Amino acid sequence: MNWSSQVIRDAARQGDYGRVVSLARRDAGVSQRQLGDACGVSQSAVSRLEGRGTASYDMTILARAATHLHIPPRLVGLADHAAAHVAENGQHDVHRRNFLAGTAAVAAAPALAALHSQPADTRQAATLRVATTAFRRLDSAIPSRHLSEPVLSHLRLTQTVAAEAESPGQRARLAAVGSEAASFAGWLAWDMNDIGSARTWYGTAIKAARSSGDRLLTAYQLGSLAGFEADAGNAAQGLALVHRARRQLGEAAPAIASAWLGAVEALAHAVAGDRATADAALEQAARDTEAVPDEQPPPWPWVFSFTPSKVAAARLTCGARLGVPEWVFASQDAATAALASRHEKQRALLALDLASAHMVEGRLDGAFAMAARALEAGVRYRSGRIIERARSLRRAYTSPTPPRVVRDFDDRLHGIYL
Repeated sequence: MNWSSQVIRDAARQGDYGRVVSLARRDAGVSQRQLGDACGVSQSAVSRLEGRGTASYDMTILARAATHLHIPPRLVGLADHAAAHVAENGQHDVHRRNFLAGTAAVAAAPALAALHSQPADTRQAATLRVATTAFRRLDSAIPSRHLSEPVLSHLRLTQTVAAEAESPGQRARLAAVGSEAASFAGWLAWDMNDIGSARTWYGTAIKAARSSGDRLLTAYQLGSLAGFEADAGNAAQGLALVHRARRQLGEAAPAIASAWLGAVEALAHAVAGDRATADAALEQAARDTEAVPDEQPPPWPWVFSFTPSKVAAARLTCGARLGVPEWVFASQDAATAALASRHEKQRALLALDLASAHMVEGRLDGAFAMAARALEAGVRYRSGRIIERARSLRRAYTSPTPPRVVRDFDDRLHGIYL
């Protein structure tokens, strides 16, 4: 595509970014449906995007379309992200560690400013919690392999401080902070596909949560391990952990907690092949989600929000595990917010679920175009979990004479070593 052509320049200057996308898509020989598949949205969503003229745009979807079609960001009103990529990929481990420390400090600064008003005996735990929160915020932009070392150092510091605490109240508060840090370490290990370490850290998180006496935190950590086990294919263990988490919450469980656990439970049933029970769990999660806006802000800081879009994303994932394409496609539009999330690793996993449904339906071009995009994210963030999921998708397709789109995907996949 000639990006300096008059027609492209005119459309960009007028702010008709949809026309820029349309021209680039046609030049690349990509259909609206194929572009939608690659971006995690429907064909009709692409059609609406291309026809918006000079109206306002969903910048996340626009950015995904521009990236897939290799459109220079400036032509669709987006900033150049080159600096972000330099930060993500780094040139040297020392520079990377300095970057992580500096970014964590910037992310934590507003919260740290509020700590001075807290009592001295609670300030220590609050300060350590702010650091954990800052590292969590970096997860969407930093490979887990780069975050793991500073997070584990932070966890060891938290455990040491907790062991030296003088009062039972202070020990309980620090145990809660240690639980949160251990849970995040488990999340990072899971992303790296280090299954043994992930299970160990989630177990540590549960033990520390119990020591803290916080039943809500204990329920969250049990649910986190349940989600991990279900994703790994251990349906029975996942369901047992969900039930234990519900017992911790009791009858007065916050709606956001019930909705989230319902989605985890649905995944475990889907992994077990139980479509009816998975459907019932998702329906209950949707009902619980309706009550979330009536509550105060989330009662636990570890689940930032749980919306109808996340329930739809859970149904999409369950449909992929069950091999029920109609669930996937019916949920696609409702899950757009999750599919357009700034958390690229999460987007990639959902895209692979969507790709599996397209493959079941015989839509190989769309399936492997989307899988290739997800694989690129997996390589960029060095995510073993994404890459292994991509390998699983490829293993599910068998043919003695695979088409070109599959062979191209194989070429990409076979050259990846993490």
